[in-house]
Amino acid sequence: MEIMEPKKINGHIYYYYSNWQWKEGRCRRVWQKYLGKLQNIAKAVEGGGPPAKYAEIFQWGLPTALWNETCRAEIVNIIDKLCPKRQQGLTTGEYLVTAAINRAISPNSKRSMWEWFSQTILLRQLPHASKSAISSQRFWDHMDRIKGHMPLTIWKNILKGVFIREAIDLSSVSYDGTNFYTFIDTFNVKCQIAKRGKNKQGRNNLRQISYALFCCADGHMPLFYDIYDGNRNDAKQFPLMLKKFHGFLNEIWEAQAQAQELKLVSESEPKEQPRQASQSQPQSLQSLQPQVTLIFDKGNNSTENFNLIDSLNLNYVGSVKLEEHKELAQISNKDERFQLCNENEDEDEEDELEGTKSFRVKNLVYGKERILVVTYNQNLFNSQYLTIQNDITKTIEKLSLLRQKLQDRANGLIKGGKFPTKESVEKQCKEILRRQYMKDVIKIKIAAQKERKGKKEQKRPNGVETVETVRLKYWIDSEAISKLSDTYIGKNIIITNHEGWDNSRIIRAYRSQFIIENVFKEMKDRKTGSWWPLHHWTDSKIRVHALYCTIALLIRALMYRRINLKDLNLSMKRILKELDDIRETINIYPAKRGKGKGNKKQPTQPVLTKISEVQQKLIEILNLKEKKSGF
Repeated sequence: MEIMEPKKINGHIYYYYSNWQWKEGRCRRVWQKYLGKLQNIAKAVEGGGPPAKYAEIFQWGLPTALWNETCRAEIVNIIDKLCPKRQQGLTTGEYLVTAAINRAISPNSKRSMWEWFSQTILLRQLPHASKSAISSQRFWDHMDRIKGHMPLTIWKNILKGVFIREAIDLSSVSYDGTNFYTFIDTFNVKCQIAKRGKNKQGRNNLRQISYALFCCADGHMPLFYDIYDGNRNDAKQFPLMLKKFHGFLNEIWEAQAQAQELKLVSESEPKEQPRQASQSQPQSLQSLQPQVTLIFDKGNNSTENFNLIDSLNLNYVGSVKLEEHKELAQISNKDERFQLCNENEDEDEEDELEGTKSFRVKNLVYGKERILVVTYNQNLFNSQYLTIQNDITKTIEKLSLLRQKLQDRANGLIKGGKFPTKESVEKQCKEILRRQYMKDVIKIKIAAQKERKGKKEQKRPNGVETVETVRLKYWIDSEAISKLSDTYIGKNIIITNHEGWDNSRIIRAYRSQFIIENVFKEMKDRKTGSWWPLHHWTDSKIRVHALYCTIALLIRALMYRRINLKDLNLSMKRILKELDDIRETINIYPAKRGKGKGNKKQPTQPVLTKISEVQQKLIEILNLKEKKSGF
């Protein structure tokens, strides 16, 4: 029974809301809540209660979603089992998960981690965290606990559980490598992995770290990664990564088979059932392996690498350079063998392959007869043609400037410096024409002749009164441009061993390589990327840095996949923005009458910011349950 009862205290009447229940044969008060005087109750009903003292605003949507994904994947438990410590403060797993969530939201250095952490709802998930615990030194101490090959071991254990729970589709797997430049000092001998190489962002003057990744099309999920020396060639790293990845696949298949066997045991009572399940395990592994299709770019091509793929019985889709198959590249884009790829296709697939035509042949490639699919894409043609025209314009400007300098030298307008020779001019022209196809469409002619100088001219050091002048002529070969437009431009040659697939399916599989390229773009994004800033300069800490950066990719991919499975098609950037805009405001009110002097707890009222329709759908899909507001 709930009643409102008055109490007279010091001549004033105060009201309490109380609950009474029968206990041991008597009606007893179970609890009561202070309401105040009648005028206070009236003001509260009219909305004129005491104003809040202040409000606190926390990041709510994105931290909550990512924290839930780490809990589903049991990342903290897996790390703590492999890297145990005494029960004091935050665990190693909690430190790495905190770093991973930070990398997935707004990457900060370890020194500024508390400033970010204290403004998120992670304070509620890790209540024993403090400013001293979330310090750079404490992060570094726990990073030192993960040494050697432990980062990859942690990653494998996380992925095994994810695959079993989420049923990830491994039918299409992309591979690629990238590199990240660093500001590690040249003479830092503690770091052996950061070395100078060909940086993909043009920072060849800095030491870099190479990063290789396997990524599946299902949810853009990172599968297997590794970091290696910055000066190692991609084609040499590819077989090492492929062997590791194939071994990792076998571990996943074995874990799935064991999980299936345990499920059969739990569902069946006879003791002979587990034996039958274990006998069928090798057959299940053999049936799973051919389903994987590896997709990679032409930078990893070599005879040895293709022989390795054949030995591992992996299906693959890649591409080859046009220069290696000139007989196919020089086929006219209007050849009758080209057939449109959008015939008898669904509407979505038709849009994807619009303007694409292809034909296939079998050629001896890398020591074996393989399928080659020659494709022509009108959109690719338009893009490449505009690029060539732009390159021609820039090249002509440079050649014009060089020709003018040579004429000024010959006319005596330029007298100082070293006299140009035919060999030096040829070297300059070679550098100017280094862009693709420029040597084919722009023709040059370099002529050198000796000219006699007057008496007033200064003699050369050898006493000869004649000097060699170099002349440069250039012109655009329109026939070469026409031939190039009809052959090489807009064309790709795809290599595969999928004989049962039609050309359209092969082309779509090859184009799915954009998935891993987008993942690398996300990692390198200065605002929402996961890699930068990198403030570590020892190999062990760099490997741990790569681990929690890849975990950040994983939990974002799991969230992205969960949303897309509900047919809510949003880009990763849109999802991150919508969730990040959901904030929680906590109004702090003055302490109520009746509280003891030692109790400084003040009533609070949590409320979310205004929720849009898209944000409401995200909350429902990701099960971000809102706390009930109240005093």
